[in-house]
Amino acid sequence: MSEFEIRELQERIDAGILLAQRRLIERTRRDNGDLVVVRDGEVVRLTPDELALARE
Repeated sequence: MSEFEIRELQERIDAGILLAQRRLIERTRRDNGDLVVVRDGEVVRLTPDELALARE
């Protein structure tokens, strides 16, 4: 693979990851669920209200 092809593939992978994250957040908000993430080495539970604020 050329460097261009590798870069292009990496961009597509990154876009797919961002799309999956967006869909997860939207589904979690729609289902009124909590999302658990690691922030600064600490496990944090985000409520739907906090997810809405993070989106803005």
